[in-house]
Amino acid sequence: MRVAVVGVGDFGRNHVRVYHELEEAELVGVVDADAARAGAAAQEFSVRAFDTIEALAGKADAVSLAVPTVEHARLGCRLLEMGLDVLVEKPIAASLGEADDLVRTAERCGRILQVGHLERFNPGLVAVLPLVKRPLYFEVHRLGVFTPRSLDVDVVYDVMIHDLDILLALTGEPVTEIAAVGIPVVTEKVDIAQARLGFPSGAVANITASRVSTERVRKMRFFQHHEYISVDFNRQDALRIRVKEPGPQPKFDFEKPAADPEEPLRAELRSFLNCVRTRTAPRVDGAAGRRALELADRVMAGIREHAGRVQWIGSALPPGNQ
Repeated sequence: MRVAVVGVGDFGRNHVRVYHELEEAELVGVVDADAARAGAAAQEFSVRAFDTIEALAGKADAVSLAVPTVEHARLGCRLLEMGLDVLVEKPIAASLGEADDLVRTAERCGRILQVGHLERFNPGLVAVLPLVKRPLYFEVHRLGVFTPRSLDVDVVYDVMIHDLDILLALTGEPVTEIAAVGIPVVTEKVDIAQARLGFPSGAVANITASRVSTERVRKMRFFQHHEYISVDFNRQDALRIRVKEPGPQPKFDFEKPAADPEEPLRAELRSFLNCVRTRTAPRVDGAAGRRALELADRVMAGIREHAGRVQWIGSALPPGNQ
């Protein structure tokens, strides 16, 4: 499968590396607005640096698009119209209207559109999917130390959106209630946020996302009848605790679901190539990417509503800030 990477910054360079390693992929080249950066990636991985995306016509079958979010729709639609299948990094687009443009273009052109919600391919999460019955309470923490990356977007779109996507997938339900708070700490965008989500089934999820923490934590815990399941995205494993004998002196069964170790990005790109080859729908298609973006927008709306009631941060979050 002939593949190329458009955008070879931090995320895109990793796509180049993994494609270069995959036997099922033939990495034909890279494209980047920064010619020096494109040249450096091309030299490192012994591939060609193309000047424009149009130069990929007839030379590639599929593309990873890892450019700034504001360019996702414009470049993504053009690539799809050129007959290329596209994996676009998350979030799918800068707005719901642009997300709709991508989804409609993929449908009209008969192309595969996958959205790079990487954690859906984390071995820890994959291991617990068969165990999900009717979770009623989620506790999610995704905390990271400050780095000068992706500071042009709020932490909701950069970090929390991973877990919003996962929650929508695990519950299979829309969110009916949202209460959220978020504040700028280091940047002019929201750097730490907390949201409480309610679902029609009665399930509730508390989510915390931060890029200004002193430690790196990426965990999801959820509870269902007589059962507690924990996923550690950093360790890429999971733990299942079941109540074997309820009562005043309950007995518990501890189990570590089998997780096949693999770099999530490698699993994601292998899955994308398989969808391209078999013409089957991706695990995270354009519709799923749009749902995650829509929920992120609603969380941000909740944060702005809360900020409007808290004058000391209200000036840092003007209406429509994204």
